[in-house]
Amino acid sequence: MRVLIVGGTRFVGRHLTEAVLAAGHEVTLLHRGRTNADLFPQAVHLLADRNEDLSVLAGHEFDATVDVTGYHPGQITSLAEALGGRGGHYTFVSSVSAYAPPTGPGFTEAAPLLEHTGPVEGVAVTVENYGSLKVLCEQRARELFGPDVLIVRPTYVVGPWDPYGRLDYWAQRLARGGQVLAPGDPALPTQVIDARDQAAWMASMLGRGGVFHTVTPSVPLADLLDGLAREFAPAGTELTWVDDAFLLEHGADSGMLPLWGDGIAADYWVGAADPAAALAAGLVTRPVTESARDLLTVGLPDRLLTPDRESELLMAWTRRS
Repeated sequence: MRVLIVGGTRFVGRHLTEAVLAAGHEVTLLHRGRTNADLFPQAVHLLADRNEDLSVLAGHEFDATVDVTGYHPGQITSLAEALGGRGGHYTFVSSVSAYAPPTGPGFTEAAPLLEHTGPVEGVAVTVENYGSLKVLCEQRARELFGPDVLIVRPTYVVGPWDPYGRLDYWAQRLARGGQVLAPGDPALPTQVIDARDQAAWMASMLGRGGVFHTVTPSVPLADLLDGLAREFAPAGTELTWVDDAFLLEHGADSGMLPLWGDGIAADYWVGAADPAAALAAGLVTRPVTESARDLLTVGLPDRLLTPDRESELLMAWTRRS
């Protein structure tokens, strides 16, 4: 197949490109040339900013298009117009953030979605409107590419080259041992997906439609961290659970402490999506400890909690307790 990947050189897109190439397809990458532009010399590289001018797509025809970088419905419209019906089957990477706050665990792909309120055109993507804009993107995709599009809704995507260091942080922090600050509610439902597993599955789904959660089975955050501790932590490692209110009061957020939901009650069940549909369609997920093992020596983003800041928070928590 001739496959166009919009993005394709950074994290999720990078793993997808590797998987699609490994499956023997001809790959064209549409990207700005700013991140890992020297990767994948065997692919055709079309350099363009999708928010400006997509004329580089003129004259190209594809059997499938996979959109990894769509965040605003206007981007879906401009891509469809530039392809002019030559894009083939369309896949859109969305998010479980598209759902209205779930009321319990095990919600399926038929659960209610968010409704976007307020203006759309020219609106910047923020944490607050990210999910509802993804919903609009999904709707626009069906309008312009047809009802048989493939919609992929992951939760936390982890693995090599994750720019947010979500699983990387916990693997390395637990491997250091000592007193480890664990954030929020130990029972918080948590799901991840290794970007490599998602990519392999998406490559196998080219040309197929539907809506799917690409997630591992849900587990309490405590179980996930305890499993990593058993695998990587030295003897004497202690998890100290610090509650949401205290962390928020002291300026912490999920950018510093990955997999923590910032104590937002409405999002409590977001990490409890039902993976049955994707598993039945062939999704295979590796153990989280296997994903983590590949992340023990990678560099971490500066945004993550530093040892000094962790010590300050733990001392303040001890004094308050």
